[in-house]
Amino acid sequence: MIFGAILAGGTGTRMHIADMPKQFLDLGGKPIIIHTLEKFLLCNSMDYVYIGVHEKWILHMKDLISKHISFRKEHIRIVCGGIDRNTTIMNIIDSIEKEFGESNDNYIVTHDSVRPFVTARILEDNIKAVLEYKACDTVVQAIDTIVVSKNKTVIHEIPNREYMYQGQTPQSFQINLLKKMYADLSEDEKSILTDACKICVVRQIPVHLVEGEVSNLKITTISDYKIAQAMVGGKISD
Repeated sequence: MIFGAILAGGTGTRMHIADMPKQFLDLGGKPIIIHTLEKFLLCNSMDYVYIGVHEKWILHMKDLISKHISFRKEHIRIVCGGIDRNTTIMNIIDSIEKEFGESNDNYIVTHDSVRPFVTARILEDNIKAVLEYKACDTVVQAIDTIVVSKNKTVIHEIPNREYMYQGQTPQSFQINLLKKMYADLSEDEKSILTDACKICVVRQIPVHLVEGEVSNLKITTISDYKIAQAMVGGKISD
């Protein structure tokens, strides 16, 4: 089975434009996370879609689904998020296995709740890749020159841009593989590995690349939010 996992466990309000996590901000008349959820629900290859939400915002998430979602509601599950990205994923996996059991044929497509412009093509390509390779990451080729500075003062290295990519999401995995790798991590490793694909890299598990889109942006700053509003024809006050 194929399970979507929308990661919305954060409570940060770094944009300072509303007293709520950014995934719940309005984007063209509905919350950012609803845009993201709709993209997953429209993917017929996705059997169920799980949303990892901070416990303080679970009721709010349920209200949003009731208000905005009119199709495939029975395929949505809400799970309490963890203390970080990877524990939220593991909470979702625990919930999946409690309801559907453990199987080597279960796969998870993890995605940032604040990437509302993920396309059907990206989702389908992730599913095809994870079924074949067991682990995949969505990336775009780096356009700008990448500069490495180890002290934030001077340049130490300028790597060959030909080999540089910018990571996006979804990141997709065979569930049993991801569980095994996560269980093998030390507590120190768990505290610094915030990216699920890096777990694979540390354990020397190949991660297949899936082509992303520049438009699949992550809304983390006010500038990102303004760009997203422009993309949907909305407005944001200065």
